[in-house]
Amino acid sequence: MSVGIGLQEFLAARYDDLRRRLAQRLGSDDMAGDALQETWLRLSTRQIAGTVASPWSYLFRMAMNASVDQRRAAGRRLTLYEVDDLLEVPDPAPGPAESAGARSDLETLAQAIEEMPERRRRILLAVRMERLTQPEVARRMGISLRLVELELQKAQAYCASRLGR
Repeated sequence: MSVGIGLQEFLAARYDDLRRRLAQRLGSDDMAGDALQETWLRLSTRQIAGTVASPWSYLFRMAMNASVDQRRAAGRRLTLYEVDDLLEVPDPAPGPAESAGARSDLETLAQAIEEMPERRRRILLAVRMERLTQPEVARRMGISLRLVELELQKAQAYCASRLGR
């Protein structure tokens, strides 16, 4: 049998028989109908070279392949419940209340840093803002490493207490 239009004509002429056989094989009349519709579309959009010796077998195999492709595609789709769950995901961006709280904490922290003795403030800012190591701060300020550790510990404890932590 020549291909292309000839296969579509054969599919149209033997549609009920093909659908019945596919429904038995797939276990669903709806799946069989969907597979044959996909087969019809594939025949209309593809060029098939040569001749087909057994159009029945060729179309049946083509419909079975279309059904497998449809099942795979359905497996990749989200269910309605999955979509609902995704839509209910909270926005990770802070809301107005969190933003106001963060601003308040920042103001409290800035005030606490201003209230510290100068050496303690300089050590805290050097370690936390400039990302210097404690030995680097000790060398820069000409003080012992132990003093840097103590002042940093006091500075952090003071900030935590001011923030209520």
